[in-house]
Amino acid sequence: MADVYLIGAGPGDPGLLTLRAKEILETADILVYDYLANDEFLNYAKPGAEIIYVGKKGGDHTLPQDKINDLLVERAREGKTIARLKGGDPYVFGRGGEEAEELIAAGLTFEVVPGVTAGVAAPAYAGIPVTHREHTTSVCFITGHEDPTKERTGHNWDVYAKSESTLVFYMGVKNLPMIAERLISGGRDPKTPVALVRWGTRCNQESMVSTLENVADEAARRNFQAPSIIVVGSVCSLHDKLNWFEKRPLLGKGVVVTRAREQASGFADILREQGACVMQFPTISINALPDYAEVREAIGGIDSYDWVVFTSVNGVRHFWNVLESMNLDTRVLGGRKVAAIGPATAEELALRGIRADFVPDKYVAEHVVEGLIARGVGQGTKVLVPRARVAREVLPDELRKVGAEVRILPVYETGLNESGPEALVKRLEAGEVDFVTFTSSSTVENFFRLLPPDELRKHQPRVKLACIGPVTAKTLEGFGFTPDIQPEDYTIPALARALAEA
Repeated sequence: MADVYLIGAGPGDPGLLTLRAKEILETADILVYDYLANDEFLNYAKPGAEIIYVGKKGGDHTLPQDKINDLLVERAREGKTIARLKGGDPYVFGRGGEEAEELIAAGLTFEVVPGVTAGVAAPAYAGIPVTHREHTTSVCFITGHEDPTKERTGHNWDVYAKSESTLVFYMGVKNLPMIAERLISGGRDPKTPVALVRWGTRCNQESMVSTLENVADEAARRNFQAPSIIVVGSVCSLHDKLNWFEKRPLLGKGVVVTRAREQASGFADILREQGACVMQFPTISINALPDYAEVREAIGGIDSYDWVVFTSVNGVRHFWNVLESMNLDTRVLGGRKVAAIGPATAEELALRGIRADFVPDKYVAEHVVEGLIARGVGQGTKVLVPRARVAREVLPDELRKVGAEVRILPVYETGLNESGPEALVKRLEAGEVDFVTFTSSSTVENFFRLLPPDELRKHQPRVKLACIGPVTAKTLEGFGFTPDIQPEDYTIPALARALAEA
């Protein structure tokens, strides 16, 4: 085991973090991270880990490099395992080599975990292969911002200009006019294609293609700023043909997900696949019950029930947690009919070997009732409903009306997520939110307990509101808002598709 791990976080897309990097982040005592390392990676930190931000961007250094070196040495000497998370690759313009030398001088051990470097990834996400048999057989990575204390430049502009390699400049946007002028004066064709890719691989990626003689003026006109990669060479002519990432329908759109954190990841992943900039603002917390004696008693007598109706993924998970604590398994449900309120709940059951006997066509309680009645639930039918402690009563009330004996079995409880709305308000005011999504009545009610309705109203009609179904929409209307988006199917994938179509 090393004292310090120098980890490449990649250029920003969370999916480009390596498995080895994730493994270390989950076990390290201290996580030291940079400006260009995606904040989402902090979610991998183990509970109680110390998180230290040492970000550096264009002249704004939270902590200068020598102090970062001292920090790593000091904390490692305390016996702490440190994950040093750096944007891109630590050994490609990441100053990882300098940090490694300091650690060796201090008698400490280290391990390098390479990362995907922006000089390859950002062009690839913009449709630009840095090598191509019909264009070039080599690529040169160049810093666009040399160490100002060096006595001699490391650049040989004549070689760069005369080379047919693809040239990839890191950290060079401020010096773009100089870079273009040096290449042209060295003999590079002024018509050579040049591309800029800003925030490469992230949801807010943007790119442009120009020529060497025009790129500085065009970049200034379009206000292209750091962090951007500059690519020089004929491969940039492939940008329009191969630019796959920027064709995603929600690219750059800010989408707020209000689901509980335990439920949000699947929805967030679908949105990211469509290019969205997802902000998780969980309004609900999913909590275990303080006492499960009633659940264990119900499971012990489950043979007396005809149907078991699961109304959520969380209901399935918490029910099974109790089963496993009792050293029981799926066989407990042998002989019972099982219903799931929607496909996600049915999938959660399937993971445990249970094929639902009934999943309604529309995923609200009213349709579950109709389907169960059509399948013989009526006078004297005993129904067990594992669910949240507080939930809509439509399902049990309607089943009781036809004579069913319904027992509500709380297996978890929901609460208000106490995280403040400050980050959301900041993004709203910055114009970074395009959609706010609601997936249940509880998310609506808790959202407006955390954020006053008037605060959201200030940003309409630019900010659109999306509801998963009519029940949620009705709750939203109670706060004075009309949903802009509502899918025909009341599912998370359908909601994501509706956002993309909007």
